[in-house]
Amino acid sequence: MRAMDGAVRRVLMKAGAFVRKSAKDSIRKRKKPAPPGKPPSSHVGTLKRFILFAYDQRRRSVIIGPKKLKPGTATVALEKGGRSTMLRWRRGRRKTVRIRVAKRPFMAPALEKESRKIAELFKDQIGKRGTPS
Repeated sequence: MRAMDGAVRRVLMKAGAFVRKSAKDSIRKRKKPAPPGKPPSSHVGTLKRFILFAYDQRRRSVIIGPKKLKPGTATVALEKGGRSTMLRWRRGRRKTVRIRVAKRPFMAPALEKESRKIAELFKDQIGKRGTPS
């Protein structure tokens, strides 16, 4: 069981790395916003830098996605669309503004793109009699 747990952990860590890289590669650096339905544009590079993954030992799973950033960033709303709050400065004063963000998925397409590769990783870890190879 211990060897199996180690094999699953290794595969999930590789899967997390593959999906993270695919998501980061899908985000292009450009000045204009991406069209709705396409991965978001990176104007400064913050979103690309903060896409991370981690293995959750208790759940035996991997968590992949953008780190929650300071208020004023719409990382959660980008994937599925929706509302977000932004901080705006006007005449030296901070103001919170609610905005609507169009759907610009980048994590789900990355997972879908890498799913076949992830299945192959699991297949290679299990030997003929159910033991890690």
